[in-house]
Amino acid sequence: MRSRLDECLQAVNEVLLGKETQVRLALTCLIADGHLLIEDLPGMGKTTLSHTLAKVLGLSFQRIQFTSDLLPSDILGTSVFDKDSGRFVFHPGPIFAELVLADEINRATPKSQSALLEAMEEGQVTIEGATRPLPQPFFVIATQNPTTQGGTFALPESQLDRFLMRLSLGYPAKAAEKALLMGEARRDLLPRMSAVLDHAQLSALQAQARAVRASDALVDYVLRLVEATRTQPQFAYGLSPRGSLALLAAAKAWALLLDRDYVIPEDVQAVLPSVVSHRLRERADPTGQGGGALVQWLLREVPAL
Repeated sequence: MRSRLDECLQAVNEVLLGKETQVRLALTCLIADGHLLIEDLPGMGKTTLSHTLAKVLGLSFQRIQFTSDLLPSDILGTSVFDKDSGRFVFHPGPIFAELVLADEINRATPKSQSALLEAMEEGQVTIEGATRPLPQPFFVIATQNPTTQGGTFALPESQLDRFLMRLSLGYPAKAAEKALLMGEARRDLLPRMSAVLDHAQLSALQAQARAVRASDALVDYVLRLVEATRTQPQFAYGLSPRGSLALLAAAKAWALLLDRDYVIPEDVQAVLPSVVSHRLRERADPTGQGGGALVQWLLREVPAL
């Protein structure tokens, strides 16, 4: 199974050039059975990363382009009257896919954004009074533009908390961008890609990640990090129990990707920025953009041992 993981990473890195750390974090998120939020400027490769992950993991894929006039029914589906049968027939929306790309999620109104809440948390949706299960596995990868850009609606804390990780791809290094300019268009590579993992193998990897050992000392380190967010005055509010569970789950998946069956503090530190920065807010920062500085304080001030 280790070779399969390496093959997955290699396949994605051949499409998204120069972003090895971000690719590893994204795969960590999906192996930890979480949802991923990618925040960056347009044109940085967010959609390409999502398409590529769906290809290498062998998942059915649907893209939802979020706009200000998007309705919840456009996401979930609706019932249409069939005159031949004389009854309403449900037509599922794009949410009924194994990997759903919610593109530019913060361009939609809060009402449409909230249509994803139950799906992301429960793996099901309630439509017209009926509860319908979603495919398994089920992942949401959402992209959003910086909130400083026009026409955006900031995601509420309850929505942000459903994402296990938040990543930013950033500008490519000069060598990677030169290779991008000299090579084929990235989208042209996608049709030639084949699945590296099947559903059974992906489920087995997720089970292996959950079984990765975390010692009492390691769990105590996670608890010290969480406690600091709840007691130090610069934090507007602390991490919830969901946040602490997410941090440990991501650290286990990261350790698995490094071919270890136990977690060390460096695993926690590697995933900490992606897992908690969108869950934290600096008390003195009304914009809510101070999570990164708080993460650096945690890494610097909270002892690992």
